[in-house]
Amino acid sequence: MKIKDSMYVAIEYMLFSDSGDKLDSSDPGKPLGFIYGSGQVIPGLEKGLKDMEKGQSAKITVEPVDGYGELKDELFREIPRENFPADAELKEGIGFEASTPHGTVKFKIKTVKDDVVIADFNHPLAGERLHFDLTVTEVREPSVEEMASLGGCGCGTQDSSSCGSSCGGGCSC
Repeated sequence: MKIKDSMYVAIEYMLFSDSGDKLDSSDPGKPLGFIYGSGQVIPGLEKGLKDMEKGQSAKITVEPVDGYGELKDELFREIPRENFPADAELKEGIGFEASTPHGTVKFKIKTVKDDVVIADFNHPLAGERLHFDLTVTEVREPSVEEMASLGGCGCGTQDSSSCGSSCGGGCSC
């Protein structure tokens, strides 16, 4: 069975940077599972997986535009140094979490100046070319529960009529 839209896919993977540093990986025996075409993984990874089958392995390179995007200048902010705890180590590359009225946000220090800190609120992998070394471990029709977990068309509920099509047996909506 080939990978196509609305299929459940599971992969074991290792993710590397351009310099060869390992950035992430699935845990041994615990592949990453997702519904293909639902936006649960970055677009470049989905493009590379299209039409693959269970058991196939691949090395997929994802450019920033198809990964976590290019670095956005508007996501660099100046924060007054006085907003940081007096004992905080302020050095380039150090990550911080801040509480805001909208929840917790993470950022990385780009530059430290006398009175301000330049904070980078871009995704940590923005601007990076990503290299996946992966094996497809499963390709199948998703369960009703897996489709319902996407918060989609009402599949898996008592009333599937909100879907606009038949949601029985595999939830193809």
